Amino acid sequence: MPRLVLRLLITAGLLVLGIVIGLIFENVWLGVLLAAIAWFGWFLGFESRRGHNQGVNDEDHGIEL
Repeated sequence: MPRLVLRLLITAGLLVLGIVIGLIFENVWLGVLLAAIAWFGWFLGFESRRGHNQGVNDEDHGIEL
């Protein structure tokens, strides 16, 4: 349950931050798009750390991108 709350808080925070940045640039959709890109990067890192798969080098499989 705490992981779900953390995900929701970060998602909401990035959305609000994206809207604020969008208002600064006078294009809310641009801010939402930037927030979605930032959220996707955060989400990949979060799930990678959770699954113990962080990092590029994996000794068993060589370097994977």
